[in-house]
Amino acid sequence: MELSRNYHGTIMTLSNTAKKQYRAIGHNLHPIVTIAQKGLSENIRLELERALTDHELIKIKLVAADRDAKKELVATICQEFKSECVQSLGHTALLYRKAKKHDGRLSNVKRKTV
Repeated sequence: MELSRNYHGTIMTLSNTAKKQYRAIGHNLHPIVTIAQKGLSENIRLELERALTDHELIKIKLVAADRDAKKELVATICQEFKSECVQSLGHTALLYRKAKKHDGRLSNVKRKTV
């Protein structure tokens, strides 16, 4: 698979089929973290790390001044947490990071067992 840069400047590794599946799953999710005027505080960073580790696929809400600020914030989050933005729409973003050890009880992503 050829790696390329996505819309937010991070390395894209998900196929279009996977993104479509994750968007369908994400449609029913509620934002787990809200990032407002204070930006990425230490508590927000800890909560994002915990949520990505536990759930793999999370929806976040962004309160930013304009589109460019939102794009920059999502790109920063993706780079810092080694995650990928599956979708960014309005004031929400859907982020994915594969867990090192999958926990079916917590994860929003269902995996096939072989």
